[in-house]
Amino acid sequence: MPAAQTPPTTAVQPTRTSRYLRPEDFPPAARTYAEVSQAIRAHGLLARTPVFYLLLGTGLTVAFAALAAGFILLGESWFQLLIAGGLAVVFTQVAFLSHEAAHRQILSSGPANDRLARLLGCGVVGMSYSWWDSKHSRHHANPNRVGKDPDIAVDTISFLQEDAAESRGLRRLLTRYQGWAFFPLLTLEGINLHFQGLKHLSSRGPVKQRWTELCLITVRFSLLLTAVFAFLPIGMAFAFLGVQLAVFGVYMGASFAPNHKGMPVFAHDAKRIDFFTKQVRTSRNIAGGWWASALMGGLNYQVEHHLFPSMPRPHLARARLIVRDACQRFDVPYTETSLWRSYGIVIAYLNRVGLAARDPFDCPLMSQLRRS
Repeated sequence: MPAAQTPPTTAVQPTRTSRYLRPEDFPPAARTYAEVSQAIRAHGLLARTPVFYLLLGTGLTVAFAALAAGFILLGESWFQLLIAGGLAVVFTQVAFLSHEAAHRQILSSGPANDRLARLLGCGVVGMSYSWWDSKHSRHHANPNRVGKDPDIAVDTISFLQEDAAESRGLRRLLTRYQGWAFFPLLTLEGINLHFQGLKHLSSRGPVKQRWTELCLITVRFSLLLTAVFAFLPIGMAFAFLGVQLAVFGVYMGASFAPNHKGMPVFAHDAKRIDFFTKQVRTSRNIAGGWWASALMGGLNYQVEHHLFPSMPRPHLARARLIVRDACQRFDVPYTETSLWRSYGIVIAYLNRVGLAARDPFDCPLMSQLRRS
């Protein structure tokens, strides 16, 4: 159901004297969440939607079969790169389904959802489900909280000024202009996701379903690589894989990045942060209704997803109306903007953070530390 559009609002930002939100910056919101939860349950919005997911799964299966047929019929043609791009889109859509199964949105029982998420994530997408599930669970528990949310931990990109200021060598040079480099770097994110999963599975610590995941991933890559190198010349085969991985990385990154990047960040030592506040104030919705939901796998309703992770995708639009209304009545900032505007916000935010890697005297953080 297309959601009614409202003008975007801006969540409260950290004050000039404190870089991160602290509990004293906002009133308790426990009563708000209790009221919203009651309304959500009264409308039956946590109920499973098996018909929707059956139709979606069938559609993706048909799309995959059509791409496979096109791959065989085209033969040695550079039009195969279009097939590679289409395959990346299907893999990303399957990753969305794996994400929803991991949140218990599809099937009726937890173990069944886990098995489905693992089968889709490892056997179809080629990513380690156990690695992603551990990382994503920590993100949901403490979104945008320093030291606890792995999604803002330093990697190639620095999401915090402290990390940018401590960067060295080539990474420091990249960090200076990381906002502009963000989307080009996403072309490598597909490789990174596969690598991080395999690194996790080969680690010495305990890994749930390690051998099951390794077997699924091995079979998946064996089938894909065998088909590509058996049907295509070696140069075209590598180009096919390059396009598939690049489009997959960009699509995945472009779907997840707008949700929290550039939103307020909680200090590591912040105490007594109520659930409603930390989820709503760190999340950003993407306007657009049904088309945005189809494009982003429901991630466009990020506020509602974080408040009710087990809510099936078809119910998020209705939940949005309830949550937005409650936020207006209880004076809780509710952030929603367009997809393109969100990308501009992300780029600007990363460039602001990157200032710390240029000249410490030009960095607001370093200037504040020098005065203190």
